[in-house]
Amino acid sequence: MGTLKLRRRRTVLAAGLATLAMAVGLAAAPAQAVDKTKYIALGDSYAAGQGAGPYKNDTCYRSENSYSELAADTKAIKLVTNAACSGNTTQDVVAAQLLQLNKTTQLVTITAGGNNLGFGDIVTNCGSADPARAAACARASATATALLVSGQLARDVAAMIQSVHAAAPNAKIVVTGYPYLFDPFNLDPTDPMTPFIYQATALADRLNESIAAGAAGAQYVDVRTAFAGHGINSESPWINGATGSPDSFHPNAKGYWAYYTALRDADVYSAP
Repeated sequence: MGTLKLRRRRTVLAAGLATLAMAVGLAAAPAQAVDKTKYIALGDSYAAGQGAGPYKNDTCYRSENSYSELAADTKAIKLVTNAACSGNTTQDVVAAQLLQLNKTTQLVTITAGGNNLGFGDIVTNCGSADPARAAACARASATATALLVSGQLARDVAAMIQSVHAAAPNAKIVVTGYPYLFDPFNLDPTDPMTPFIYQATALADRLNESIAAGAAGAQYVDVRTAFAGHGINSESPWINGATGSPDSFHPNAKGYWAYYTALRDADVYSAP
């Protein structure tokens, strides 16, 4: 898979060849203007592109390899902005990101909801072999489970989508789910990580079910199949493991390509 920088170099090369052709007087048929879809991406670190780098000069970890930037390389899409920001909840999306939307916005994608559950605390505390973190793991898991079982997360997602509809009344709204961090298949029962992998998988299932339930009035795109066989514990991981950096437990560049292809295959990035 090529990177954005490589694709952009090809774009510059193509533009240079076209200029040269005109300079030597070669005739060319007039190109028909493409009516591109005006697109804005919203959400948390998984929408920002954290984990893949390189990052723009801000604290949101917006990456040149995010799925929205990959879509911007297509002929049908004009990415107005990627407003997503690491650490944002659905409430943060409403409070801080909707100013980018207006009546001319035609497409909005959102990945959000994981931070509502404190997913980072769960991964940090439950994925550790340190017994001192057991109590923090139990608290974080109980809080997340309560938000899921009560339907609160689904209501939070629904409220966010309603706010997006109000800010961009003419836009198609697409909400994505999250991948499994670890492949939950053929696990070794003696591996001390196995109970955590089962726990993380069950939590991801409930998280995605809640997002889908709250996504009435929007298109929901499940990405779990797109990542199948490429969890942290696979031979070819598309998600970063515990790196000791903020990129831990986020997709790498291949992972964001998987996000992009899942959206593309769902006709999210097709021409209007």
